[in-house]
Amino acid sequence: MVSGQSPRFRRVLDQFAPYQPGRRVSGPGGRSVKLSSNESPFGPLPSVTEAIAEAVRGVNRYPDNGAADLIEAIAGRFAVPPEHIAVGCGSVGVTQQLLEAAGEPGAEVVYAWRSFEAYPTLVDLSAATSVRVPLKNETHDLNALSQAITPRTRVVFVCNPNNPTGTVVHAAALERFVDQVPADCLVVLDEAYAEYVRDPDVPDGLVFYRDRPNVAVLRTFSKAYGLAGLRVGFMVAHPAVAGAVRKTMLPFTVNAIAQAAAIASLAAEGELLERVAMVVKERARVRDELLAQGWTVPPTEANFVWLRLAEDTQDFAQACERAGVSVRPFAGEGARISIGDHDDNDALLDIARAYPRRH
Repeated sequence: MVSGQSPRFRRVLDQFAPYQPGRRVSGPGGRSVKLSSNESPFGPLPSVTEAIAEAVRGVNRYPDNGAADLIEAIAGRFAVPPEHIAVGCGSVGVTQQLLEAAGEPGAEVVYAWRSFEAYPTLVDLSAATSVRVPLKNETHDLNALSQAITPRTRVVFVCNPNNPTGTVVHAAALERFVDQVPADCLVVLDEAYAEYVRDPDVPDGLVFYRDRPNVAVLRTFSKAYGLAGLRVGFMVAHPAVAGAVRKTMLPFTVNAIAQAAAIASLAAEGELLERVAMVVKERARVRDELLAQGWTVPPTEANFVWLRLAEDTQDFAQACERAGVSVRPFAGEGARISIGDHDDNDALLDIARAYPRRH
């Protein structure tokens, strides 16, 4: 062995930092309010907990690699054919599977920026090239996205509602956009926060995709369903797309407990959506109060708000951290703040009220 040499890895690993999850911090008296990861403030419902406990008894066996029961439950709930469904380790896992199927040297993937933080990393790892299109008024600029598509473009992501700004694309604009996209380019509607949407002009991707073979929809059980710790997501798309994504799934990616919990959550969806309504109500309260304090907060249809902070972003995040509240800062731009329970939200509002704003 030659001294000073080390095993060789892909050069792309030197060009980006791994995904950084939202932090948990500790403040005075040990207070720790985590508003940095868009998690549900509620734990699983009792019926879901029972399903989890029962599934634990069988963890000496491999899970169903095809997730047949889960796919059947998803197909039944959303009235889509089972062959249109692919599952994975959260919607981000399904995104990785998709990019492994579509990405290769010379291919391009187009997405708005700023949008979901995992897109650049996953695109780079797929050997494709990222094409970032700046947001306009903190939402997708569909005209610019359309203009960015070239014959090399394989995939275009439209995160709706957008993470981290919470803004949305409306149905008429999305339809015009998709009509301009070449048939061999896949448009992916990333709808991780679909359950929180109340704007009637926001399209339901699971309806929108039906007569559009080059449209796919991502959903997750991590947010509204409160299963972030179990990692279950799915894609709904026409068979050619869903089949390609199933081929790239790491064997046994969705474990048996996660499958059982997701099935039970679908069965308890009425109760879960009551909790979603509570989050939506708190979302309105938090945004209204921040606006009343003089902050700039765009309308949001997700389970978080976006606080425009510019050069004050890091300072504000540190002020929150000192008080035991974690938010998700994006240096020079703003902070994404998840909606927690009433007391957690009040803690954030108290910090915002006391913060010495310069704008």
